[in-house]
Amino acid sequence: MRFLCLYKPRRPEGTPPSDQEMAGMGALIKDMQASGVLLATEGCMPSALGVRVRLSNGAFSVTDGPFTESKELVGGFALIQVKTKEEAIEHTKRFLRTAGDGESEIRQVWEP
Repeated sequence: MRFLCLYKPRRPEGTPPSDQEMAGMGALIKDMQASGVLLATEGCMPSALGVRVRLSNGAFSVTDGPFTESKELVGGFALIQVKTKEEAIEHTKRFLRTAGDGESEIRQVWEP
């Protein structure tokens, strides 16, 4: 089963990680890739560089960032492949211990 893990950091948007945090995350990514769990992962650029596109009653609206709901901004994602949701939760806990305060939303990817 594949799961999309959306990371929402607690630190202010655009705060760069320290060298120590980057080294820890690099080691975690390397380990998860080697085990076959991690399929893809990336961080997101600040919301000031993004846009939101909405469709409501047939009309589109496009809103440039930055977005005021900063507590809900996605800072990055990981796509993992595991056998159970519980395993996805354990890998996410491991990620959060490395990434620091924040939260991750885990969503199973639909597969036919």
